[in-house]
Amino acid sequence: MIITVTLNAAVDKTLEVPNFRLGRRHRSVEQRAFAGGKGVNVARAIKRLGRPVVATGFAGGPTGTRLVEALTEESILNDFVRIRGESRTNTAVLDPTAGAADGEPQGQTTEVNEPGPQVSPAEVELFRDKLLYLAQGASICVFSGSLPRGVGADLYAELIRDVRRLGVTTVLDTDGEALRLAVRAEPSVVCPNVLEAEELVGHEFNDDEDRLIAVREMVQLGAGEALMTAPDGCIALVSEEGAERLYRVRIEPLEPRAATGSGDAFLAGYVAARYAGEGPAACLRFAVACGAESTQHLGAGLLEPRGVERLLGEVVVEPLPAAAEVS
Repeated sequence: MIITVTLNAAVDKTLEVPNFRLGRRHRSVEQRAFAGGKGVNVARAIKRLGRPVVATGFAGGPTGTRLVEALTEESILNDFVRIRGESRTNTAVLDPTAGAADGEPQGQTTEVNEPGPQVSPAEVELFRDKLLYLAQGASICVFSGSLPRGVGADLYAELIRDVRRLGVTTVLDTDGEALRLAVRAEPSVVCPNVLEAEELVGHEFNDDEDRLIAVREMVQLGAGEALMTAPDGCIALVSEEGAERLYRVRIEPLEPRAATGSGDAFLAGYVAARYAGEGPAACLRFAVACGAESTQHLGAGLLEPRGVERLLGEVVVEPLPAAAEVS
């Protein structure tokens, strides 16, 4: 079984608004609302890929009730700790016409994310007990997204150490101080995007050589493996047959309907393939195809497995010189 942890879960609302302009009144032409938060998005995609998954985290107030009900309606197994605070609502406004007139890729999304509820120490301990219970039957645990208010920035680090003691593979996708501290807890895999990776290693990247150095630095900081996502794929330092391997994985970006959540679909694809016992290169190929396919759907974590299979042949997996040779 795969567990996804979403400590700052949300109801995600996506509005499609052509010719969106600040300060004006608009009517959406399409709208959707889903249970959300990065870990929930990962769980949705894993479910669509046919792998066993259970979503857990915090859920509070009427919004939390709506979130849990929405997951149940999607047949996504879930086991959330109910809290006193109100779970958040996030809003994304998609303008499908933006960029068309100035040569930029068509379509632009504006996101407004609420900070989330206040969580008490007692509620944190209830969640810790629940996670350790669930982890006894799991092989992979994914920690994704931001932390809610009231918890320490080291909470992911603590939970990763707890779960690792049970022999569970741990996968981390967060940012900021939570990412910096959690990498020291030696997660099996860390998966930031380029901006998150720059913040973690402390310098900007000018080219692919800088990015190659960065994935090695992330492993030196404590991660077992590092996957850094980019709009056209990823750069990864993974373990293969007892040795470190570097890969640059690319796909020609598709004309997106909405790019929100493509990183979550990437991570879901990687985890689903790893759960199935695929090798590192196959996992990365599948992950990039999942991320690309998800851009064709309005809503995070949505993908079509047949579409993923069609895209696999378009993904280029390029082995690179061993990490020790990169300077």
